[in-house]
Amino acid sequence: MHNQYILYAKVKKQAITSATETARLILRIDDIISSKGKSAPTSPGGPGGMGGGMPGGEDM
Repeated sequence: MHNQYILYAKVKKQAITSATETARLILRIDDIISSKGKSAPTSPGGPGGMGGGMPGGEDM
C-alpha cells in the first residue's frame, strides 16, 4: 500500500511538470506571434528619407 502512494506522488509530480512545460511552450509561442504583429511597417522601397548623397556630389 505504501508503494501505491509513492507511485501516485510520482505520477502527480510528472503531470504537474508536463502541464508546466506545456504552459511555458504556449506562452513562448504566443510571445513570438504577438511580436511579429508589432513590427513597424516599412515601405517596399526601404526606409524613407531625403535620399541622395552629399549636396553637389552628383555633379562631380
